[in-house]
Amino acid sequence: MTQQTSDVILERMMALHPKVMDLTLDRMFRLLEALDNPQEKLPPVIHLAGTNGKGSTQAMIRAGLEAAGKSVHAYTSPHLARFHERIRLAGDLIDEEALTAFLDECYVANDDKMITYFEITTAAALLAFARTPADFTLLEVGLGGRLDATNVTDKVALSVITPVSLDHQQYLGETLAEIAGEKAGIIKRGVPCVVGPQDEAGLEVIEATAARKGAPLLAYGQQWHVGIEAGRMVYQDERGLLDLPMPNLLGAHQVQNAGAALAALRHFDVDAEACEAAVTQAYWPARMQRLKTGPLVEIAGTAELWLDGGHNAAAGHALAAVLAQGAARATHLICGMLNTKDVTGYMRPLAPHVQSLHAVSIPGEAATLSAKETAAAAGAVGIEAFEAETVEAALRDILASDPQAKVLICGSLYLAGAVLRQNG
Repeated sequence: MTQQTSDVILERMMALHPKVMDLTLDRMFRLLEALDNPQEKLPPVIHLAGTNGKGSTQAMIRAGLEAAGKSVHAYTSPHLARFHERIRLAGDLIDEEALTAFLDECYVANDDKMITYFEITTAAALLAFARTPADFTLLEVGLGGRLDATNVTDKVALSVITPVSLDHQQYLGETLAEIAGEKAGIIKRGVPCVVGPQDEAGLEVIEATAARKGAPLLAYGQQWHVGIEAGRMVYQDERGLLDLPMPNLLGAHQVQNAGAALAALRHFDVDAEACEAAVTQAYWPARMQRLKTGPLVEIAGTAELWLDGGHNAAAGHALAAVLAQGAARATHLICGMLNTKDVTGYMRPLAPHVQSLHAVSIPGEAATLSAKETAAAAGAVGIEAFEAETVEAALRDILASDPQAKVLICGSLYLAGAVLRQNG
């Protein structure tokens, strides 16, 4: 088997996508029935939803469970450089041969009926998980929760809802309460749910849903607390206190994500040593990731090169908090965004912390904003902005005036993926 084999099947699957996108589980259950319902044969599931932080939280839960000696399946999206990143089988990324076989089986079972790319590839992941022994399955929601393709299994042992904010309003609703209602749709009757920090409007909806379903909540600020004291992370719940190193994933928001991960791990009686591993050994690329090797790093020379895939207003605030703590070098952004995002909401909190922004379009993405549009949005919030043809051209332009710069490539996971592919 070759890389090209799975790519060909994935391209074929794109042709099955409905012309009008509608959120429904009908197509998913039809295909799962044809596959003999793999969603009913999964190892215990930890199901994660939320606007921000669910990927980081999942990475920390996985690190903690694996440190405790457990084998863990994990499903996440979107991928950055290769589709294989979405499916991890008992700790390892799915290999090309297995991916090709599961995709092909789903394609045949679907029988050329309309189905979204995310739905059919999620079915392939569930099929792979059902046929591979493991102790846990981590499922990350793709969009929303209630009608997401991952919300099809009754094998959920724990739900996790990370911070909810405005994003994907065209599908999930215009208000925080409406969006929280969609996220809370993953809560199962009688199954505990860990809840990360929430705005009041979102928390009220989550609490009401949990009460209706008899699902015990493990909520930040109520059943568990987390904060920073003397440069260390302190977590506390009814089982006691954990005094831990700061998370290896950067930013105050990662302390909150770590808190949710620890609440999940302690629900399964994971010991303190494994909890420490959760916050110190998690790996989650393109979240304030320092690039240290590759062609772009060689071009950067003595400059620092960073990568972040956050893309909404809440991510802008989280990123601004990180930048505010590291002012030794002037920060220059290279930014590309999709036209479905709140660009101004993302950029406004960054404005006080950056020297300039070079705008690029995202390679190969039909929904990209043009460099001109992104530069105009940056200028509107007071950031000195320039247009560039490519990330490399933007980087060289920045270095010409500031060889010691801190350069942050940001604005989209799709741009981050393109950079990781380019940088090797």
